[in-house]
Amino acid sequence: MIDLHDALPAWGTDAFAARLKGAIEVLPPGVLPLDRATAHGGRVDDTEVTATVIGAADAGARIEARVGVFFSEVIAGCSCGDEPFAVPAYCEMAVRIEKATGAAAITLIPD
Repeated sequence: MIDLHDALPAWGTDAFAARLKGAIEVLPPGVLPLDRATAHGGRVDDTEVTATVIGAADAGARIEARVGVFFSEVIAGCSCGDEPFAVPAYCEMAVRIEKATGAAAITLIPD
């Protein structure tokens, strides 16, 4: 599980989206399931991820949020002089945060 407990104190306030955004953006590379969101068969460069909170709702013991994630996809090609190259990529993810612990599950929302 992923730990997003830092966003919990802001739940129910205007600051929640900013806190969740910040908590997602500082996750270590490889934690978000971005590998399934590539469009060109490249590899994920998640060293600079930008998140945007699309929405969040109370689901009893959990908070359920929809988050947009911007990252780069590195494309390898024909070994030309300017390759590999990066292209901007975007996907949306479902984030479920347990209110009691801050443990979160993040899954890719298919197009």
